[in-house]
Amino acid sequence: MAKAFAPLTKALATGLLAAAALGATSDARADFRIGVVNVQYAVTQTEDGIRATNTFKKVFDKRQQDLDARQTDLEKMKIDIEKQTRILSREALTRRMEDWQKRMVDLQTLFVEHNKELQKRQAELTSPIMKKMISVIGRIAKKNGYDVVVDAQAVPYVRSDLDLTDQVIQMYNGGGGGGGDDKDKDEKKDDKKEEKKEAPKEAPKEEKKP
Repeated sequence: MAKAFAPLTKALATGLLAAAALGATSDARADFRIGVVNVQYAVTQTEDGIRATNTFKKVFDKRQQDLDARQTDLEKMKIDIEKQTRILSREALTRRMEDWQKRMVDLQTLFVEHNKELQKRQAELTSPIMKKMISVIGRIAKKNGYDVVVDAQAVPYVRSDLDLTDQVIQMYNGGGGGGGDDKDKDEKKDDKKEEKKEAPKEAPKEEKKP
């Protein structure tokens, strides 16, 4: 089911990866560094991605079973009509053919509606994962000095040492995508430092003369 997430992850990654990395390193560098992440693969290998894939598969299988059952009924109906071609009157045959055609149109409409529902469900499952992953990529880029990070599917060739996919998966699964907790801790540390700096020093006590 890894391919199920391909359209959405590819669309999101194209616009977001570069933005995350560019925001992470603002200084002009002579040694311009580029990293690459296979976003589609990374999503499916995260713990959240695996759970999302399993959930989506259940929804997909249920919809597919419904469509398959309806299609099987229509095939049986068509075979039955063909068998009775010489038995039924022209009017009866016409009515049965019109009924079959109507059911076929209904099935095609249902197929389109199911696809829309699946795309919507896929977006609901994948969007939170992508947002967290973009945060992870931004943190890795900032930490290691990458100026730009691109999706591996957008380039024809990638040098293996530029591939950050495994790092992204490990940091994501390790809970490194939030960023909020670490930031809050850093801010609290800075506040404490400022308080120590601003705290007035106590006047030295006068020594008592004997």
